[in-house]
Amino acid sequence: MSLLSDLVNLDLSDSTEKIIAEYIWIGGSGMDVRSKARTLPGPVSDPSELPKWNYDGSSTGQAPGKDSEVILYPQAIFRDPFRRGNNILVVCDAYTPAGDPIPTNKRHAAAKIFSHPDVVAEEPWYGIEQEYTLLQKDVNWPIGWPLGGFPGPQGPYYCGVGADKAFGRDIVDAHYKACLYAGVNISGINGEVMPGQWEFQVGPSVGISAGDELWVARYILERITEIAGVVLSFDPKPIQGDWNGAGAHTNYSTKSMRNEGGYEVIKKAIEKLQLRHKEHIAAYGEGNERRLTGRHETADINTFSWGVANRGASVRVGRDTEKAGKGYFEDRRPASNMDPYIVTSMVAETTILWKP
Repeated sequence: MSLLSDLVNLDLSDSTEKIIAEYIWIGGSGMDVRSKARTLPGPVSDPSELPKWNYDGSSTGQAPGKDSEVILYPQAIFRDPFRRGNNILVVCDAYTPAGDPIPTNKRHAAAKIFSHPDVVAEEPWYGIEQEYTLLQKDVNWPIGWPLGGFPGPQGPYYCGVGADKAFGRDIVDAHYKACLYAGVNISGINGEVMPGQWEFQVGPSVGISAGDELWVARYILERITEIAGVVLSFDPKPIQGDWNGAGAHTNYSTKSMRNEGGYEVIKKAIEKLQLRHKEHIAAYGEGNERRLTGRHETADINTFSWGVANRGASVRVGRDTEKAGKGYFEDRRPASNMDPYIVTSMVAETTILWKP
């Protein structure tokens, strides 16, 4: 095994100029991350230098067998924490051979919204809190939980320390450092309320980069759990009953919200979100109705509400924002399995472009 490890960690920079690029895309379910690697003649610093590539869309639920070719367009580059050196991870979106975005390509529509002059002028910032659950591989039951049984009630686990409270910290810390190495703007981690559940935060990120960074962070986490033999779940309510669900709270601000008088801009934006509550809920993740029950720090899925420092509201405004009269707010509705391209662009479109 030591020889295998040596070969996996082999530094290629002394023997070749060539690099490995891992092309990453989103499969047919909208949550299955796929990837494959190719050799390039030398280091690359910009996506425009990378060749387009293709894959068999009939094997990912994205194309029929008789016309199965889907084209990958490189969009963002990150350093590869697994191969290291000059090797890279490449976030791609997917198109037909004719150049049309395929239905599961949510990045394309988001990029259009983020390139709108009115949105560009507002410099939308995002901070996404990605919650997730780590499961024992063969039984799909949270790590640290007794097989077929339950741990003690919630209370000691949130930001907890100790072998009986924090399960999977090695995976979480490995992911934290790997994201920093990759160039992901990861801003923190913490243990969550339900044991075996954790959170990482990505941001502040501007516009389309929030989606790119969250997707590559998810990919890196999936790879690390693969190595550890643990299953990664983004289910918004992995365990029924008196246990917290998993969300992807989305913190948001525009230049107008960050400037003097921004609190009034925030209140107007929240009014717009209320008017389009049903449309947002429909786009905020599968199975979210199991999580948004009005309990366990959530608002009821059918009722829009907002408040200062209220974690039981649809939208929370921080005490600091209220005090300063400017800042950001937190949309607490998105589920852990939401698509960040959809959520970030939809929030921008509703609050900046939409005229009720």
